[in-house]
Amino acid sequence: MATTQTPGTAAAEASQELLAVLEPDQLTGARRVKLPRRYLKGPQLVVIWTLRLYLLFMIAVVVYQIFTGTR
Repeated sequence: MATTQTPGTAAAEASQELLAVLEPDQLTGARRVKLPRRYLKGPQLVVIWTLRLYLLFMIAVVVYQIFTGTR
């Protein structure tokens, strides 16, 4: 019988196998690498702020619907 795995589990399993193969000093070096902060440009910031405002609006809609639904 064949087993099925979700893509997320297969990726996590492959990552664990990769970490198991690394030597201790390589593993420590791989974990110490810090990624620098990404600075976004104008259009990217507009998209992010639009999504934030949309999220706040939708939260207000949901709260309003819950409030009117309980009356």
